[in-house]
Amino acid sequence: MTTIVSSFPGRKIKVNGAKKLYFGGTAYLGLQTQPIFLKLYRANLKKYGSNYGASRKANIKIDIFDTAENYLAKVVKSEACITVSSGFLAAQLACNFFKSKGHTVFYAPNSHISLHHYNSKNSSSYSALSKALEKHLKANSKPPVVCMDSLDFNGANYPNFMALQQLPLDKIILISDDSHAINLPLNNGGGCFSLLQQLRPKELVVCTSLGKGFAVQGGALFGTKERMEQLKNTAFYGGASPASPANLGVLLAAEPIYKKRRERLAKHIVTFLANTKHLEHFSFTPNHPTFSFTNQKITQYLEAHNILVTNFNYPNEDSPTMSRIVLSAHHKKKDIELVCKLINTLFK
Repeated sequence: MTTIVSSFPGRKIKVNGAKKLYFGGTAYLGLQTQPIFLKLYRANLKKYGSNYGASRKANIKIDIFDTAENYLAKVVKSEACITVSSGFLAAQLACNFFKSKGHTVFYAPNSHISLHHYNSKNSSSYSALSKALEKHLKANSKPPVVCMDSLDFNGANYPNFMALQQLPLDKIILISDDSHAINLPLNNGGGCFSLLQQLRPKELVVCTSLGKGFAVQGGALFGTKERMEQLKNTAFYGGASPASPANLGVLLAAEPIYKKRRERLAKHIVTFLANTKHLEHFSFTPNHPTFSFTNQKITQYLEAHNILVTNFNYPNEDSPTMSRIVLSAHHKKKDIELVCKLINTLFK
């Protein structure tokens, strides 16, 4: 059932006059309405304005772009970074670039729709993907591209990437969507770039949304300096409006806030794991604040006790129901303990 609200769905939301705790969405650090964060936002809006619609290729350039990109590259430990207006655009920029150069693109199981090109489909399994790549490599000299989500909520990828290691990575260009990992507790906020790099793919390009971990609208890509320059020289990149300079200014100014909120979120994860007696009902990833489940009794029972969770068909109405308890740094310890208590009571 769709719930309509009239303000940002933070820690609490009001539904038909009643206040409910919200454990959904992707505001992992809970900064979208946090007063100190918003103060930084207002200061950067005053400096950079509400929007910057000019091309990054224009003859007037704002220095905040290079500063923010150098900072982000350092955070994830990549050679270089470029920013764009959204995570979706970042993924499409990477995929369209390699398609335009004649590379065949394959899609790992559970890869996000942002990585897809027209009516492309995910492989049914990593075993099927491995066979398709083997067949392709025998007939083609140009390296194939494999698109994937670094964190797919099914345990196939992060933290060990065991399924990915079945593939001939040294012959593959790997594009990974890291939107649900960057600036979160795992890997000290660095996301999965360095972890994937250790697997030694032929080339690695990571794309991400800045909205989930950094709480600002925007997207970014990471890779070698040479590849990032090639992406910047495309019409796809030059013809699009860039990320908001104000958003990038906030991202830089908020580094101490991000650190504190990651630490707070990490404590919430520990609290949930320590107090929930029936973790067998959930699928979860180490150091990540999401706990997926299929038993709809959990959704119904929590809702009956004024707690709403993520629960909808994704990415389209024909897809399976995505049910997920999402912890955020804006929650209080007592909120986490209440959810744990209700789950324990349900399965008593």
